[in-house]
Amino acid sequence: MNHFYPIGSPGTPWTDADKAAWYERQQIQRSYQDEVRSKLARLGPAFTVEQYGASSLDPQRYPLLCVRCEQAGPQAPWALVTGGVHGYETSGVQGALAFLATAASNYAARVNLVVVPCVSPWGYEVINRWNPRAVDPNRSFVADSPAEESAALMKLVERLGVKFLLHIDLHETTDSDEAEFRPALAARDGEAFEPGLIPDGFYTVGDSENPQPGFQAAIVAGVEAVTHIAPADANGEIIGSKVMQHGVIHYPFAALGLCAGMTGARFTSTTEVYPDSPKATAEQCNLAQVAAVRAALDHALAHA
Repeated sequence: MNHFYPIGSPGTPWTDADKAAWYERQQIQRSYQDEVRSKLARLGPAFTVEQYGASSLDPQRYPLLCVRCEQAGPQAPWALVTGGVHGYETSGVQGALAFLATAASNYAARVNLVVVPCVSPWGYEVINRWNPRAVDPNRSFVADSPAEESAALMKLVERLGVKFLLHIDLHETTDSDEAEFRPALAARDGEAFEPGLIPDGFYTVGDSENPQPGFQAAIVAGVEAVTHIAPADANGEIIGSKVMQHGVIHYPFAALGLCAGMTGARFTSTTEVYPDSPKATAEQCNLAQVAAVRAALDHALAHA
C-alpha cells in the first residue's frame, strides 16, 4: 500500500478486532445536545420535533430526531431534507438547522416538510464519516441495512407513507476526505489507497437514473449567489466523475445505497460544499446549504 494507516494489515480487510481498535481511537469532539438538540428545542410552534429512533450505542445521548411541518395539508406535495448522514460534514447539519430557523416557514403553506438535520449523531460528535461499527451510512440505504442510522431513517419514511416530490441530502467534501477517510476506507477494505483531488467549491450530485438537469441547474444557480461553484479538473471530472453540466456530476443513487435515492422522489440531489476552501467560510457553507434547499424547493414546486 502506498499509504500507511495505523490499523490492520496492508492488503487485508479489517477483522472485527481491527474495527474495535478503530472505534477505540474515536473521541468526542463536540456536543449533539448543544449544537443540534438545543436548536431544535427553540423552533416555533409550527414545527413538530419527533423522535423516530435512537442509537443503540447510547439511546439517551443519541436520539434520532426529525422535524415535521404539515400545515399545507394532505393534498400538498411533500419534501424531505436530510443532513448529517456523514456526521463529520458540519454544514449538512447546521445548514439544515439554519433552513429550519430562517426559511422553512416561508414554504409551510405550499409543501409539507420533513427535515432530519442529523442522521448520524455519534458521527457528528466524533467528527467521523462512519458509524460506530465502521460502516458508511451513505452506502447503506439498502434492504437489511448494515447501518442502524440508515435503517431507522428508511423506517421513518415508510411509516410516513407519503410520496415525496423532493429529497435533498446535504453533504460536504473536506480535506479530511483525503487525509483520513479515504485512507481509512482503503485500509478497512484491504485495498491500496489512491490519492485524489478535492474540488474547490460547491457541486451537486444528481441521480444518473433520474438526472433532472433543470433541477440541478436551479440548485447551482441558487448557491452561486452565496459561494463559488467547483470547476472540473483537467480531465473534465469532479472526484473522478464526469461533469455533466456546470457544477453537477451523477451517481447511481439506488445502486450505491445513497440516502438521496431512498424515497424515489421525482426531484433528488446530493449537495457538496468545501468548507476548507480559502474562498469560503463556515458560515458561507451553511448559507450555501440553505440556498440549495430553497432553490430545490422553488424549482420542485414550480414543476410539481
